[in-house]
Amino acid sequence: MIIGVPREIKDHEYRVAMTPGGVQELIQAGHQVLVEAGAGLGSGFADSDYQAVGARMVATSAEAWAAQLVIKVKEPQPAEYAFCM
Repeated sequence: MIIGVPREIKDHEYRVAMTPGGVQELIQAGHQVLVEAGAGLGSGFADSDYQAVGARMVATSAEAWAAQLVIKVKEPQPAEYAFCM
């Protein structure tokens, strides 16, 4: 399965839905994980932390949202509604 982790865009939301350790577990289970660049910065995780465990970094939220399963902290925001269709 391809799993996407977009950057959170809700005001004052700095968490990320998956830590590098969680991403590593999914990859070891045979999944592919796409993490939007900068998604973990507010939680203290650099893009290189995700790359080190095998995540594929993507430049845009659209690329993360194109996954089969999307993991987020908060509900989709109005700017993300089109991705949910």
